[in-house]
Amino acid sequence: MKHITLNVAGMSCGHCVQSIEGALKKLGAQGSVELGSKTVSIEYDETILSLESIKNAIEDQGYEVK
Repeated sequence: MKHITLNVAGMSCGHCVQSIEGALKKLGAQGSVELGSKTVSIEYDETILSLESIKNAIEDQGYEVK
């Protein structure tokens, strides 16, 4: 399992947390959103998922991965 932390712009509320964590779960990744620092900590199997697919899933929810 690989662990990464991404900076994500546009998150501000509980709905943002649910949206991002739900999108990651659908991919098979575990995500934890930290609104204060505007980061998402993600654990995923890099043999199944790519970093690009994770970033796309977050951006598809309307947020910007920096």
